[in-house]
Amino acid sequence: MPTHRITILAFDGMEVLDFAGPFEVFTTASRVHARRLPDAPPLFTVASVAPRPGPVRARAGLAMLPDHALDGAPAADLLLVPGGVVDACVRDASLLGWIARAHADTRITASVCTGAFVLAAAGVLVDGPVTTHWEDADALQAAYPALQVDASQRWVDQGRLVTSAGISAGIDMSLHLVARLADAALAAATARQMDYPWAQP
Repeated sequence: MPTHRITILAFDGMEVLDFAGPFEVFTTASRVHARRLPDAPPLFTVASVAPRPGPVRARAGLAMLPDHALDGAPAADLLLVPGGVVDACVRDASLLGWIARAHADTRITASVCTGAFVLAAAGVLVDGPVTTHWEDADALQAAYPALQVDASQRWVDQGRLVTSAGISAGIDMSLHLVARLADAALAAATARQMDYPWAQP
C-alpha cells in the first residue's frame, strides 16, 4: 500500500480540535498499520502548512509551529482545511489561490466545520451536498446557494470533496477517510486505539 501524504492547514483562529483530531487519526492509523506490517512503508505522513512562516495561534490561544509555509508546502494526496474563525482566510487571496492549486493535484480535499467556507471561497467547493457546523449551516447556504447544506450529517462524501460538521465530527470524517484510503478494519482499530466511539452513518 502506498504512503498517503496528508497536509493540514493551520491558521490563526483555527479550532484546535478541527486540526488536532484529524492529525491524531492519521498518525494513529499509521502506528496501528506499522504494528501489523512492520516492514511496510508508512501508511500516512502528516504535514502542517500555514499561510505565512512562523507560529499560529488557535482560537482558544494555543500556539503551534506549522511545518511549512505555503511556498514550501509538499504535494498532498489529501488536503484538509479545519474551521474556526475563518474571516481572514476567506479574504486571503494568496491562501485561496494556493488551496485551489493544491486541490488540482489532490486525491481528496476535505474540510472540518467552517473550513467549508474556505473551500467555497477558493472555488473548490462549488455545488453538491456538503455539511458544516450546525450553527453556520444557514450562513453557508445563503453565501453559496449552489451548495446543498445538510447540517444533520456528521460528514458528507462527494468523492474528491469531503466535508464534516463541527469540531469532533472531523474525527469521524477522518476515520471514514482512513477506511477509504486503507480499509474499514484499520479505521475501526484506529478508533479503538484512540478510545473513540466512532459515529458511523
